[in-house]
Amino acid sequence: MASLKALKIRIGSVKSTQKITKAMKMVAAAKLRRAQDAAEAGRPYAERLEAVVASLASKVTVNESSSPLLAGTGRDQKYLFVVATSDKGLAGAFNSNIARLARREADKLIAQGKDVHFYTIGKKGRAALNRLYRERMKHGIEPGDLGKLNFADARGYADDLIARFEASEFDVAYLFYSTFKSVLTQEPTMQQILPIALPKVAANAAPELDGGAVVTYEPDEEAILADLLPRGVAIQIFRAMRENAASEQGSKMTAMDNATRNAGDLIKRLNIEYNRQRQAAITTELVEIISGAEAL
Repeated sequence: MASLKALKIRIGSVKSTQKITKAMKMVAAAKLRRAQDAAEAGRPYAERLEAVVASLASKVTVNESSSPLLAGTGRDQKYLFVVATSDKGLAGAFNSNIARLARREADKLIAQGKDVHFYTIGKKGRAALNRLYRERMKHGIEPGDLGKLNFADARGYADDLIARFEASEFDVAYLFYSTFKSVLTQEPTMQQILPIALPKVAANAAPELDGGAVVTYEPDEEAILADLLPRGVAIQIFRAMRENAASEQGSKMTAMDNATRNAGDLIKRLNIEYNRQRQAAITTELVEIISGAEAL
């Protein structure tokens, strides 16, 4: 049984931890609003660009001479999993949920005889995957503060992936990140980014753009696609980074709130234990004093 002094020291330590977790919750709440606004603002642009690319792609014939970003390599043997997490912890299950989804999908493909490698953006994701897939780790990036990443950073990641794709390092690339739903809900997401996955449309029907209006393109559709396809990859990565930034702060806010509550419960239990031992010590001293007085 711990002594009164030890209990008092532990109560003080837990109180200090509670102050830290409460402060971290407030910081996460302040960052969450900006990150959430940025994530929600980026969604319409990414969705619209995807619709534009789908509309253009429906007007061209995809063949061997088409851009490999659209036509692919014609194979599906080598896969690259781009796992985007954060560099920091203390964010609940944010990082582990993304890594868990990537592991589950990788195991499915490996069981089918496919060759799977990992390209990580974030230290936490790399640490989680490195324990099981050390020989499959291709490249790792440490992005730092997710809230401070800009489009130039995402374009750099996209250019690197496209260069690896064109060098036939892989046939298909999937991006793993967390879609922000609410403070309490973040959904791990898997999205194909290379080759470009176009929305499925009905036979003889093209995705409508501008209400189905007749559009004349200058230059032609293939020239526009050559410029839009790399940008589309960068936009999808940038969107994932923004979603991750909001999800990280939401998960961190929830985790720190739970930690603060748990610390409060622990302080209550320790105070009860401290008061019981203190009362027992006082009772023992009184018994000793009374016994000594009676002996006299």
